[in-house]
Amino acid sequence: MKNLLSPCRLFLLLTLTSIMFIGCTSFNKKPKINDAEVIHQNLDQVTQVIIYDVFNPPVASRIYAYTSLAAYEAIRFKKSNAPSIAEQMNGFTKMPQPKPSKTYNYTLASSKAFFTVAHKMVFAVDSLKSYEDSLFSLFKESMDDSTYQRSVAFGEAVGNAILERADKDNYAITRSMPKYLGSHDPGKWRPTPPDYADGVEPYWAMIKTFALDSAAQFRPGPPPTFSTDTASAFFKDVKELYDINKHITKEQTTIAKFWDDNAFIVEHSGHLMYATKKITPGGHWMGITTIACRKSNADEVKSAEAYALTSIGLLDAFIACWDTKYIYNSIRPVTVINDVIEKNWDPILQTPAHPEYTCGHCTISSAAAVILTHEFGDNFAFHDNSDEAYTGLTRDFASFVKASEETGISRLYGGIHFHNSIRVGMTLGKSVGHALLNKLHLQ
Repeated sequence: MKNLLSPCRLFLLLTLTSIMFIGCTSFNKKPKINDAEVIHQNLDQVTQVIIYDVFNPPVASRIYAYTSLAAYEAIRFKKSNAPSIAEQMNGFTKMPQPKPSKTYNYTLASSKAFFTVAHKMVFAVDSLKSYEDSLFSLFKESMDDSTYQRSVAFGEAVGNAILERADKDNYAITRSMPKYLGSHDPGKWRPTPPDYADGVEPYWAMIKTFALDSAAQFRPGPPPTFSTDTASAFFKDVKELYDINKHITKEQTTIAKFWDDNAFIVEHSGHLMYATKKITPGGHWMGITTIACRKSNADEVKSAEAYALTSIGLLDAFIACWDTKYIYNSIRPVTVINDVIEKNWDPILQTPAHPEYTCGHCTISSAAAVILTHEFGDNFAFHDNSDEAYTGLTRDFASFVKASEETGISRLYGGIHFHNSIRVGMTLGKSVGHALLNKLHLQ
């Protein structure tokens, strides 16, 4: 773990210390900290731990939502007109308030709130603690002790208030529920090659939503009826996917792999197996949020707001999508193609272990695109290198919507989702994103 996170930790320290002495004429002056960069690096530390701890995509989205919301609720007081987001979401009580006429460092408070929550949601706490010690020591050098202690205490209070809601969102209940092994009924999902794992998070629809009225608020109708009749709508979707994959182009393959974001893939080579860890779909969009914040020179409050809204949209989108997945329990392309077209056919991407309908990455990407478009504007062009460390790939997009649209088609190229599922997932995600903005009276 030390080797995994040390480059990020080193980057933070170099960033902060390189700023410390700008404009200083002696080493006795207190360090000046880049507040926005602290918010970005805090988020990156949790992303690295999510990858290391191998949290699946829905669970990762929950970690992002609670930690990012805590960070925002503590830092928002830096701007007098910044409203509480938590108090407008389902199930949250009134957030702690700073004491009048007292001095606080709200970036420090935000960091403390963020990590207070993170400590309760990840496994590799020791690594986070090492990073925090380095960060907090810089804060301590930059202010008087009373301001430091007051800010830490306020951040911890905010973090604990956020955790009160997290403790009641049904997550703990779902940890002890039975495994989901699928069905052998025609057209229904069953575990897929190469590992034939049981279904991921079959009870995720039980998790309490933040902005949605319920997991089923925008539940779409069923997918096309399963059929092996070549004239049926279902089989036409199957044949389209199969034909594309049989004649896949280099560009289509690149697009599929760029958006793969499969958090944990077990590669097989003869009798050998080895695992590859990568960023989750939600982590990819949180990385895009970082890119947008930096490109737009967003300050620390704006950055914290963007992370909070994006992560809440991601979590609600996962809840809505997983409700649909396990209600309809649809068969994956690899299963039906192996059964009725080509026995040993493999898709470009490894099939995730959950039902096909509706497309998860399409849903959460469309939700994130709606929110980020609100935050940074339409036609916000960006260079996406958020996953470069894991795939070696980067791409350029003219807008968040264009990126989300490519995410959708990548699942068809990858051979893991039918076109209908992609279209429906994108529509579902847009509904989730707009529901969040409407809840906050932002549109």
